[in-house]
Amino acid sequence: MQQPRRLVHALQRNISQVIVGKADAVEMVLIALLCRGHVLIEDVPGVGKTTLASALARSLDCSFKRIQFTPDVMPSDVTGFTIVNMQTGAMEFKPGAVMSQIVLADEINRTSPKTQSSLLEVMEETQVTVDGVTYPLPKPFIVLATQNPVEFVGTYPLPEAQMDRFFIRVAIGYPSVDEEMDILERYTGASIPLQTLEPVATAQDIIEIQAAVSQIYCAREVRCYVASIAAATRRHPMLQLGCSTRGAIALVHAAQACALLAGREYIIPEDVQKMALHVLAHRVSLSSEARMKGLAAERILDQLIATIQVPVRVP
Repeated sequence: MQQPRRLVHALQRNISQVIVGKADAVEMVLIALLCRGHVLIEDVPGVGKTTLASALARSLDCSFKRIQFTPDVMPSDVTGFTIVNMQTGAMEFKPGAVMSQIVLADEINRTSPKTQSSLLEVMEETQVTVDGVTYPLPKPFIVLATQNPVEFVGTYPLPEAQMDRFFIRVAIGYPSVDEEMDILERYTGASIPLQTLEPVATAQDIIEIQAAVSQIYCAREVRCYVASIAAATRRHPMLQLGCSTRGAIALVHAAQACALLAGREYIIPEDVQKMALHVLAHRVSLSSEARMKGLAAERILDQLIATIQVPVRVP
């Protein structure tokens, strides 16, 4: 139990050399990694979305590819394609940018829905099918996607099916004055902090921690608690679309990782409560009435969770 925690803390310290004062966002990204999930980093331009993803990639001794999504990017650029070898006459597979352990899908909502959909199989089944042939992706595998708010010019909103495949959504936010002063000091010198990062964990380290997370015990009472939260989202009058079963499973996995980082071998309700908004808020859709009132999904979920009876005997 101590070894996974030490490794995660080492990753947090390493990333903090680049990302200043955003410990919660860094922790959420690492939890998604430990749960074999994918991360949607959503915020305004220039607050460090791409830097956070790149810092994680440099902290791991894993292969890394970045896809800069623009309107002219094609699905084959992402997944790969087959081509005739003119010398042998045989068909050869040319891997796309997604054939990597860590994939940064930068500004994912600036490309067309057709190209966005090329990631659906990749994110759900960790494999790519091209011309009827399936190719497995390397492990560990994680997609880190950045997104500007949809009201910005030149963006395409992600469909619900794709949003549901993101394990967690993270917002970085603007730094405080003190944090921004620290950032200015680090990034106005001769060296660039991101380029000096060294790996502190290997692919095998991450695979072993992922296995440890799956062994964290989830009592029946906790499963009932998660199921009750999911069911409540589906009948809430302010939510047009509630949480999917995939979302409920993701919430249990996130709580397992949260328990592991806390040094426990079992989940408690507080783990579920801590992770609920991060895991569920992007999976629900507001009703027209909620949008007219300017309500946020996080606020609705927060009030909803407060009405669900908390289990008293765990584990």
